[in-house]
Amino acid sequence: MTTTVKYIEKEILKPVDLCTGKGKLNRASIGWSRQPLFNCNLSGRWLRKKKWNYWYTTSEECLFSATISNLDFAGMVFVYFLDFKTKKFIEKTVTVPFGKGCKMPDNVGETVVFKSADLNVSLLNEKGGTHIIVSSKDFGGLPLEADIMVTPPEGNETLNVVIPWNDKTFQFTSKQAGLPTSGKLRVGDFKYSFAPETAFSGLDFGRGIWPRNISWNWGTASGMVNGRRIGLNLGARWTDGTGMTENALYVDGRLTKISEDIIYEYDLKNIMDPWKLRTAHSDSVDLVFYPMYERVADTNFVLIKSDMHQMIGHFAGHIKTADGERIDIDKLIGCAEEHNTIW
Repeated sequence: MTTTVKYIEKEILKPVDLCTGKGKLNRASIGWSRQPLFNCNLSGRWLRKKKWNYWYTTSEECLFSATISNLDFAGMVFVYFLDFKTKKFIEKTVTVPFGKGCKMPDNVGETVVFKSADLNVSLLNEKGGTHIIVSSKDFGGLPLEADIMVTPPEGNETLNVVIPWNDKTFQFTSKQAGLPTSGKLRVGDFKYSFAPETAFSGLDFGRGIWPRNISWNWGTASGMVNGRRIGLNLGARWTDGTGMTENALYVDGRLTKISEDIIYEYDLKNIMDPWKLRTAHSDSVDLVFYPMYERVADTNFVLIKSDMHQMIGHFAGHIKTADGERIDIDKLIGCAEEHNTIW
């Protein structure tokens, strides 16, 4: 059941460690910031730590995503791609025992690299941004080459938040959206070019100690709306009862923190029907999400069970910034998902 509580969330203004020396939550880190000020110094709790860097890029033609993750008992590296016109979708996942080859740094913006015979993913910190380089000789039977540069403008604000279930289970997440992107992508004979005026990227950076069983909704979008650079990050369920949310709007690089729950309304039996997303108490968010493709990820390993429906489509409706500006949205490309996992 989704709560509908308004929250008083502390803004963090200076660097802080996520954990104490014993690996428990540093209570002083509970809050949110406009820049990634958190040092994610996780320790101990073998098999319970969860770390990932998830990137997506969208243009008018396609969506491309690359992730490196380490769940302690396994590393999972996956890449997927959707052509919006043809609906051609390809996904490739490489799983390695005990996270071998998936060394995850403590801080946002640091380099992460994974290399294997089947898939190479590099998320490189350089030139004031992130250089995403991906290659595979067999990506759904096709060669894959991606060379993408994500370059946030100077002073760009992001959402960085600590979610405290308790002193032993907690999560830091940096959610970024609407980041101008350049580069190119080739999937077999399909070739795409990204320009910063029309292509945008988003990041989901996570470091934490999670409950064994958890469910969530997550919505994200990036793009231009009437000359404004817009990003969305709208979560639900997983933060219930913690006093914090992961909800935010990004308008021309300025962050509006939403300190209330997002209500998701959708029908799992008719999941391609429109979804409704709205803020619980205000009119800060009133959106309809129109799916055009369903990505299903059904994992059933010994220690991991995951059921995920990620819908790719577009948002329409309106958002309202912290200073009261209403922005009407007609067609903003993004994703909305339901995810249930045991890990």
